[in-house]
Amino acid sequence: QVQLVESGGGLVQAGGSLRLSCAASRRTGSRYGIGWFRQAPGHEREFVATINWSGGSTYYANSVKGRFTVSRDNTKNTVYLQMNSLKPEDTAVYYCAARPDSTEFGIATTGPYDAWGQGTQVTVSS
Repeated sequence: QVQLVESGGGLVQAGGSLRLSCAASRRTGSRYGIGWFRQAPGHEREFVATINWSGGSTYYANSVKGRFTVSRDNTKNTVYLQMNSLKPEDTAVYYCAARPDSTEFGIATTGPYDAWGQGTQVTVSS
């Protein structure tokens, strides 16, 4: 099973930027999509963005569209989430998760994702 480790979280002022990384170990021959989710205290885990294996297909939550960009470098087994124009409401623990690359439905829900990282805290001050 793919193992995932997030990094890059921290404290930033509103309007600032952060880049999160999701480093993956992979099974030989497996292709996987990666999703980013976040969870704020007292809230359910919510979808942020996802990218397929090739990097040619991405999808974003409306709340982050135009501000966040997901990308990947398969030579480094790493997926990135560039977060710009951060807002206090972006404060949360951010998780990356892996799904089969062939997943067609539900990529913006937690259902298809079968491996999760431990999360990294992002705090945006006003």
